[in-house]
Amino acid sequence: EELWAKVDRPNVMIKIPATLEGLPAITATLAKGISVNVTLIFSLERYEQVIDAFIEGIAQAAANGHDLKHIGSVASFFVSRVDTAVDKLLEANGSEEAKALEGKAAVANARLAYELFEKKFAADPRWAELEAKGAKKQRPLWASTGTKNAAYSDCKYVDELVAEHVVNTMPEKTLNALADHGNGAASIKGTYEESHAIMNKLAELGINIKDVTDKLEADGVAAFIKSWDSVIADVQSGIDRVNA
Repeated sequence: EELWAKVDRPNVMIKIPATLEGLPAITATLAKGISVNVTLIFSLERYEQVIDAFIEGIAQAAANGHDLKHIGSVASFFVSRVDTAVDKLLEANGSEEAKALEGKAAVANARLAYELFEKKFAADPRWAELEAKGAKKQRPLWASTGTKNAAYSDCKYVDELVAEHVVNTMPEKTLNALADHGNGAASIKGTYEESHAIMNKLAELGINIKDVTDKLEADGVAAFIKSWDSVIADVQSGIDRVNA
């Protein structure tokens, strides 16, 4: 809240990790009329909880008298890291069935997240009322969309995840590749059955996608903490030099 007030810009979003501990903070922050970027989402289970936390936060914001038109939010769903983790398990399996699934888990996971996005906002009776008051849907944001495996297209996590309402953050290298030879045509609608089938095949091979995404979340939080501690240490070092 203090940071939001100090920056004082309408397009600022406060970043909150989508951990279990972060869910109440998402609701509470939105309830104060503050825009939120929910980050580090890897699993469908967690994403559903994030949508619920968002809708509750917007409902509370309305009750608190905030102008809903000015509250924005994105749900940052991390993509390529899922393939990096799952592909290692598939390679360890070594079967033809496993090889056929390499490079498919991340896009399938994200496409099913979009399916969930469509279903949740259509089904929640509160949302229609909030939307009528000016509320904007929390948009899915594809993060970690740079291709890490040279065997895959350098536009893979952009071209295969195009749909209405979606935001895609990408590194400059991927952006340049997209401008040069990307497709950009809608590519999510009509893929849900195939995406569910991919997840089912992974399960049949003994790959528990929840175990994968739980570890990715834990690793992501640890990386955030390390980065924050590093910034604080650098600031303190600067202060110490000035005071020396």
